[in-house]
Amino acid sequence: MVYLLSILVLAGLLAGLAILLSLAESYLLDYGVCIIDINSGERPIQVEGGQTLLSSLYGNQIFIPSACGGKGSCGHCKITVTSGGGPVLPTERPYLSRWEIRSAVRLACQVKVRQDVSVRIPEEYLNIKLFTAIVESTRELTYDIKEIMLSLKEPSEISYLPGQYVQVQAPSPDGSVFRAYSISSATASPNIVELVVRLVPGGIASSYLHNLSIGDEVIFTGPYGEFRPNEDPSVELVCVGGGCGMAPIRNIIYSLYERWPNRSCRLFFGCRTRRDVFYLEQFEQLQQKFPDFQVVYALSEAHGDKQWDGERGFIHLAVDKYLEAGPKRQAFLCGPPLMIQAVTTVLKEKGVDPEDIFYDEF
Repeated sequence: MVYLLSILVLAGLLAGLAILLSLAESYLLDYGVCIIDINSGERPIQVEGGQTLLSSLYGNQIFIPSACGGKGSCGHCKITVTSGGGPVLPTERPYLSRWEIRSAVRLACQVKVRQDVSVRIPEEYLNIKLFTAIVESTRELTYDIKEIMLSLKEPSEISYLPGQYVQVQAPSPDGSVFRAYSISSATASPNIVELVVRLVPGGIASSYLHNLSIGDEVIFTGPYGEFRPNEDPSVELVCVGGGCGMAPIRNIIYSLYERWPNRSCRLFFGCRTRRDVFYLEQFEQLQQKFPDFQVVYALSEAHGDKQWDGERGFIHLAVDKYLEAGPKRQAFLCGPPLMIQAVTTVLKEKGVDPEDIFYDEF
């Protein structure tokens, strides 16, 4: 008991010291106005020193991906800092490879702007915009998943590629945070962004989104994401997902058939039980409309469920059962890491080139 109390006291002292140091830096150190030089003079900006590089860029409408809201726990906000960033911090090293460290890649949320800084930012990030939208409708898909349709207000349209995502701004006790959500609506509707959101217990953004009402205003940035569907219509697309991994997959499939009605596509989707199943009827209707589209749902916990006449077991087993070796394919996987690992193994055995397998872990 004494040992535990000592640990708690020490932890409290360290936390208090960290707060005092942060306050001291905020009030006692004045770094003045600093220049952030973007892409060798392409877009220089002036900022007040002392902020993180990520917040400084956000304040100037330059939106770098950050799923954790700048807390240094996601590793998504990577940009190249060629000068002025200081040494790489211990908080960054777990998210950076040796090659990235040698190449001056940094986490923007961990770099403090204390002097003039030079950075290189991918052109697609410079084209990301801040959007204001209105909740058009909400619909419960399962007991813990909601479909939320947003009607764009300003700007009134968004241009994005299949599989891309947005970052929604949500209120929190520590201020606004941004969280990433894939777009589930097809690219043919540029004035609408549809999201599929699973309620995470205690989740800041998912709780916020699940409690929205029709007419509420939502702010998000985007689009983000690097996946690009193969432009060759002879290449078959294989989509495998589970849970909220449905959102980008639905977007990809509907966008695909708006452009290539005769393209071959396979969808494999895994759920635990029948109450976790959603969008199956929509995809079955799509299968009737497009003969080259095949949909297979599988339940991993369907023991004793006599009403379920679909596949049973983990989804990688269904992929192995229905996917024959041979055709040139591109695969997009979206779901938990273990699912992605198992499906990737099956796809490689079926002859899919590892370079043609893309994935998002949920």
